[in-house]
Amino acid sequence: MNAPSHKDAWRVAALTMMRPEELKAVLAGSEAAVWVEAAAACGIAEAQVRLGRMLLEGKGVSRDARAAFACFLAAGGDAEALNMVGRCYENGWGVAQNFAEAVRHYRLAAEAGLAWAQYNLGHLLLDGNGVARDRDAAFRCYALAAAQDHERAMNLLARCHEEGWGTPRDSQAARAWYHRSAEAGYFRGAYNYATILLAEGCVAGALRWFRQALETAPEPTRSHIATTLRRHPDARMRVLI
Repeated sequence: MNAPSHKDAWRVAALTMMRPEELKAVLAGSEAAVWVEAAAACGIAEAQVRLGRMLLEGKGVSRDARAAFACFLAAGGDAEALNMVGRCYENGWGVAQNFAEAVRHYRLAAEAGLAWAQYNLGHLLLDGNGVARDRDAAFRCYALAAAQDHERAMNLLARCHEEGWGTPRDSQAARAWYHRSAEAGYFRGAYNYATILLAEGCVAGALRWFRQALETAPEPTRSHIATTLRRHPDARMRVLI
């Protein structure tokens, strides 16, 4: 991390005197970028992670994946930072793609109890990227994250129950977890739960959740859902488009 400039010295001094709730408010405020940069230069892990995310997205600062990766590394053993280092290694953001390193960092963050890391590690275990495929371990990762109300993990936990990945097939458990994921606002959970309801003959419920999936899904997923429903044999599904 770069040392704070003289013009930011007053910000550095102010940061050291702030209560936790004041610091959180400043870092989320309308002039967050300059405060985040100053706080990151002070070695505040939360700010280093936030600055790294800003650099990845080009939000408030110029996009710079290498600098983002450096920010996450600088935050040391912070669980959020470890997870983001894993994301960088998995996707090749600012560093050469390395699934084994992604697994290592996700595992450290997952062991610290971070739901996102548990979810991300579950994916690599399920697919066998950077680690031997282990569906039992993937299922356990998704279950840990779902227990913390991670909406995407709920959807994958449902899929594990549906497909028998790491656990015996259980259609009722799958249905329940898809429902929870949908209720939490995840578009894939909503789509999958709607599909189950339609198969059960609950058209009104299916329409509700298909509509939510359409309204909340990002592109290009939204277009894919729309195309599927447009071609659906049940005309009642086609009215959503």
